Amino acid sequence: MRTLIIILLTTLHGYAQTVMQDTTIDNYGGTPVADPYRWLEYDAAINTRNWISLQRTKTQHYLDAIPFRKALTEQLSATWNFSRETPPVKVGNYYFFTRNNGLQPQNVWYLRKGLQGQAEELLDPNKLSDDGTAAVTMLGFSGNNRYLAYAVASAGSDWNTIRIMDIATRRTLPDEMKWVKFPKAAWKGNGFYYSRYPAPAPDHALTARNTLNQVYFHKLRTAQENDSLIYEAPMSVAAFVTSDERFLIISSLPGSFLGYKMTSSTGNALHYQDLSLPHGHLLPLLSGYEHHHIIVDNVGEKLLLQTDEDAPNNKLVLLDPVHPEKTHWQTMIPEQSSSLENIDAGGGYLWVSYLKDASSLVCQYDYSGKKVRDIQLPGIGTARNFSASKGDKDIFYIYTDFTTPETVYRLNIQDGTSVVYRKPGYKGATSGYETKQVFVPSKDGTPIPLFIVYKKGLRLDGCNPVFMQGHGGFKRNLTPFFHVPRMLFLERGGIYAQPNLRGGNEYGEAWHQGGMKGNRQNAVDDFIAVTEYLIREKYTRPSLIAITGVSTGAVMIGAAINQHPDLFRAAIPVAGCMDMLRYHKFTIGNTWAEEYGTSDNKEQFAYLIRYSPLHNITTGKSYPAVMALTGDHDDTVVPAHSYKYIATLQQKQGGNNPVLIRIDSNSGHGPGKPTQKVIAEAADAWCFIFQELGVSW
Repeated sequence: MRTLIIILLTTLHGYAQTVMQDTTIDNYGGTPVADPYRWLEYDAAINTRNWISLQRTKTQHYLDAIPFRKALTEQLSATWNFSRETPPVKVGNYYFFTRNNGLQPQNVWYLRKGLQGQAEELLDPNKLSDDGTAAVTMLGFSGNNRYLAYAVASAGSDWNTIRIMDIATRRTLPDEMKWVKFPKAAWKGNGFYYSRYPAPAPDHALTARNTLNQVYFHKLRTAQENDSLIYEAPMSVAAFVTSDERFLIISSLPGSFLGYKMTSSTGNALHYQDLSLPHGHLLPLLSGYEHHHIIVDNVGEKLLLQTDEDAPNNKLVLLDPVHPEKTHWQTMIPEQSSSLENIDAGGGYLWVSYLKDASSLVCQYDYSGKKVRDIQLPGIGTARNFSASKGDKDIFYIYTDFTTPETVYRLNIQDGTSVVYRKPGYKGATSGYETKQVFVPSKDGTPIPLFIVYKKGLRLDGCNPVFMQGHGGFKRNLTPFFHVPRMLFLERGGIYAQPNLRGGNEYGEAWHQGGMKGNRQNAVDDFIAVTEYLIREKYTRPSLIAITGVSTGAVMIGAAINQHPDLFRAAIPVAGCMDMLRYHKFTIGNTWAEEYGTSDNKEQFAYLIRYSPLHNITTGKSYPAVMALTGDHDDTVVPAHSYKYIATLQQKQGGNNPVLIRIDSNSGHGPGKPTQKVIAEAADAWCFIFQELGVSW
């Protein structure tokens, strides 16, 4: 039985705020844990809606009082207003690409015949909704190049509906595949494989736990209820078909629901089916979840496999699916000292992307595993999305770094030279800056890479404002990337710092495991170590440091300011899992159990409770200024995490720094957010940063 009680708090601006608490207490293996803001998990409840309204008013009051808010917002919008394109993808005689003329809410899809042909509009997502929140993802083309599968998500939700377009007529077929998350379409003949979840209860579509992922085959011009079930698993599954449509590959993650036993790994299992056989069946290819496996392509009846089995930095092997035992593997590209991040196939070659101290190193290999050359990239940064058909003579890719907007390059496959194909129309200053990388020993002595970006002529006098972003989890690499509002900060003498924390994949699986589960505190210690380095080396001082992290990065940010509030002036946790004891009870949170552990396990509860941001806020302690960012339609990390965290921090804050939350409407976890919403959110966040750090505008 839950009992609601009412307490009265005094807000930042002196007016009274009535806040409810309830008496919920959970028992975790004999340890009682109170959850006084459990009621904020019910997003449709009137009390929650009232709380949201009050928080929006409070945050708006703070932002409206910033004298330069209008000027910053206008300059940011003007700076963001530049044309940009994505690399072209060749399908038959046509190239497909997206373009944004500047401030369009969503990129528009185009095609052109040949690289010099006239661009023709294919699909404009901006026409699918009045507010620009309908986001489109292109999923791939049928083998005969006639049909295009694409997915539409609305209002920031992860839920997608897959549609089919007849490219010649530009007409969308009546086919609709609903209840899809993280959509893919693996074409075979007159249909494709895709994964979906059972339909959730109507009132809980954004919060209900998603635990049964199913792979279906959809035949064109038929209803979804007639689709054939191919495979199902409790967690995430994905289907892939090789480019010659010979093999179906299904990847599945481990799970502990619906009778499946949890494992202790974040790896994946693979099944396969030889689609060339008239009566073939889906068969196990690689069982167990101890390692990460990706099928890159096939060579006839054999498969190219990227794996970290016996190779923490990854390697490429050739295996026969009939005899997939490790003893039969043929090593094509052995493990290197750098972490193998990704392999793209295109133009009859393999484009192997490594990370060397968190920057891209790309090598060209042939299908026999012979290295052709290292690719000379434009600088020390990030190169990705290598795209070409098998017979193409050129391949396109994106390059970016901290001060270079995403630029499309065209690479000659025969000689390995790159030229700019499409340069974005960014008009801001991109020269006059320096980027350096240092290695800072963490608490246990592990060297942590740290990028530092600043204007030339920097003085190390401890008086420079710093903005730092960290992540450290889920094998995600935080490599150099361009961000428009950050350039405004650098122009005004700010320093940007970006450490590569354990939990990512910058140095392979060992680096990942060094920051997952019971080692999660390492990522926090790494972040604290680089912060102390910046202070010690006179780059800055605590009163001039603002920090941020997104999703898993926000968990780290919450833990860092709980443990060392004196090191920071301001923090912006974005869409974070702030309640680490209950994250797995919502939407796809259960799929993260292998990364974090769960409170259902006594041993794992013991380390989760030690760093969970929600559960380590101390009454009366002075915390930095905090503005959490979330979206009311975030069904990846439900906004209740941020609601409960901010309610608790507001209640217990012992200092005078503001504790705010910005709750965006019709907005989700990030992908697909329309340009205007991205700019509005960035403007408010950077107003907060400039205001709290005392940076003049």
